[in-house]
Amino acid sequence: MPTPIENEIVANKLQATGNLGPAVVKALLDAGFTVTALTRIDSTSTVLPGAKVHKTDYSSPDSIAEAFKGQDAVVSTIATAALGQQQAVVDAAVKAGVKRFIPSEFGMDTTTITGGAKKILGAKIALQGVLAKAAEEHEHFSWTGISTGMFFDWGLKVGSLGFSLPTKTATIYDSGNEPFTGSDLALVGQAIASVLKHPEETANKYLRVASFVTTQNAILAALEEVSGKKWTVVKKNTADSQKLADEKLAKGDYSAFGDYLKPLLFGDGIGASPKEEQLANKELGLPKGDLKETIKSVLSG
Repeated sequence: MPTPIENEIVANKLQATGNLGPAVVKALLDAGFTVTALTRIDSTSTVLPGAKVHKTDYSSPDSIAEAFKGQDAVVSTIATAALGQQQAVVDAAVKAGVKRFIPSEFGMDTTTITGGAKKILGAKIALQGVLAKAAEEHEHFSWTGISTGMFFDWGLKVGSLGFSLPTKTATIYDSGNEPFTGSDLALVGQAIASVLKHPEETANKYLRVASFVTTQNAILAALEEVSGKKWTVVKKNTADSQKLADEKLAKGDYSAFGDYLKPLLFGDGIGASPKEEQLANKELGLPKGDLKETIKSVLSG
């Protein structure tokens, strides 16, 4: 039976800042965990009050293992571009006696992803095998993967969901009626905290969570209602995005991932996102999101 988890270290080459790091640190602190942020030796970034900071040499496995000593869990929020470094982080965690490792799996469900997007996320997928093997070989070690779908509130702000807030323009792909999942950053942090609060129930599992199961058309309707404005609509075909992504990837251009996301999220009938009944929100005690409230928060922020 997994033993209680009390001390966490957030391993993030972006110093627990960036998009996700602060939400994770806040959720863990709010849940009563002792949190340490692992940062580069030369980092000048700050983390949320209440979290400790441990500066380390990311190029040295021994330095990372030393940082992990006394930690019950490691939460990796390493960015996609640095995912290849996670294997060394896992090895260090096992060596240091860490009980639970949560990889930087946040985003699309990599257990079902196909095509060019699967190739781009190869490091994430390969790590699942590494984690499973480590759990088999080391009784003290376990892992939990958490797929969150798109970062919803952040995606609205930066336009990655097809909506430009400054110009009030909506780019709708195919019919705009394909359901997809997304998670507000706060919910991602809450999911991590809940996993660590329930170590036995979540050990060595791949879980899916979301704030919403929604569609582009539903988001557009909510945006128009909350903003009180009529938005300009531009229609596009996900087949064109797929073609562009394939062309980019053939040239070694991994920015193709953003183009691959369009058919995966919005393509009519593709169904790449998990269904409501596949989500672990209830199991983890996570709240259901309110689409209009999130939109209100984003627009007012």
